[in-house]
Amino acid sequence: MDKHYIKEQIREKKERLKAYRDKEREILAGGVQSYGIGSRNLTRYNVDLSTIREAIKELEAEIAALEAQAAGKKPRKAVGVIPRDW
Repeated sequence: MDKHYIKEQIREKKERLKAYRDKEREILAGGVQSYGIGSRNLTRYNVDLSTIREAIKELEAEIAALEAQAAGKKPRKAVGVIPRDW
């Protein structure tokens, strides 16, 4: 991949990350819907907070990987070793 493409991907992911963080702040500050019928009340978030936090973690990892790639580092490679006793 060329560096221009990687930098564009980083910029887009940072924008998404900012949007997710803004949404998380909104939820934590009281972005909820409340309903009441008679003596029953229901309060719920517009979006599940755990889903937003999971997306934030994924985006942070993707941004870190892309920034490392833009700096010339190779992506991490997973290697498995299976010990055998013959």
